[in-house]
Amino acid sequence: MRIFAAIFATFLLVAPASAQIISPSEMLRSSVTNFIRPQTKAFATRTAELSKAMYVLCENGDLTAAQEAFAKAATAYGRIEFLRVGPLMEDNRSDRILFFPDRKGIGLRQVQQLLAEADPTAATVPGLQQKSVAVQGFGALEFVLFGTGFETLTTSDGAFRCAYGAAVAKNLEEIASDIAAGWADPDGIAKRLTQPDPAYADYRTTTESLEAIVGLVSHGIEAVRDTRINPFIAKGDGKANPKLALFWRSNQTLPMLKANFDGLRRLIELSSVVTDPALAEEVTAAFARADAAFAVVTSPVEEAVTDPAQAAALNDLVIATQDLQRLIGEELSATLGLSVGFSSLDGD
Repeated sequence: MRIFAAIFATFLLVAPASAQIISPSEMLRSSVTNFIRPQTKAFATRTAELSKAMYVLCENGDLTAAQEAFAKAATAYGRIEFLRVGPLMEDNRSDRILFFPDRKGIGLRQVQQLLAEADPTAATVPGLQQKSVAVQGFGALEFVLFGTGFETLTTSDGAFRCAYGAAVAKNLEEIASDIAAGWADPDGIAKRLTQPDPAYADYRTTTESLEAIVGLVSHGIEAVRDTRINPFIAKGDGKANPKLALFWRSNQTLPMLKANFDGLRRLIELSSVVTDPALAEEVTAAFARADAAFAVVTSPVEEAVTDPAQAAALNDLVIATQDLQRLIGEELSATLGLSVGFSSLDGD
């Protein structure tokens, strides 16, 4: 029990002095009940709204509403995309939702070719699901709504483009619904994670479940840094490359990053209620550094990387991720004797 007591004393941020230390099982249940299930449900809701907005766009030409729905659905995903276990990782859902990074521009070329050829099978969900993951998700839909030729969406010339975009949105709605259902299933991953059993292949002990939670946060922080920020900011004598940023066309690069940080912080806050003052202060400071950076970066990413103050703030985001990964992925794990394993980024 000494290890478990340390978890509550070190893992979470702020709690009243009178709070009682909860059991490891309760901490795990809180992760699922208070964060994972509500946030996956919110993602399903936002994608349903996006699908409806795309239908309205194709019928009535309301492009602004569709673009706004895209932003809300994408950031809803940003809050949960680090939950790389269970439902999100089944059936290639992660890549189907967001094929990124696309280092060689494969996805973009596939989307452009599909639009040029007006492949009718891509305008239906069953047909779309038989195609490359790169043309099924948010990356493809961003190009439809914001990329070259998007203005045709409100004209008859954009009929196929709109139909394809509507199929992508409906596909996202179905995927999000499946993810939410997977976490809501009383006999599914939520049960195995919160009630580990030696008979399970994944979560046999409470320690393994706790390692999963810590690992999701640690690897999520690493992914934010290595796939979302570092590729487009200037490093050393090198130049910034804003077109390597996720969602630069839609000006959703920073909102998506904010959503990433928000999701990570919420899981940390909602997984327990007791804090060790020293570690809590450091974790809080790291997130505060990220908040301060986001407050500075107010321009579109192409402009932000050329402005000294905003470029410095982007580098502060990197430092915040380094601090958080050290605190959670290294110090916490070492203290608790946990092994968070290797990141899915390793070997890329």
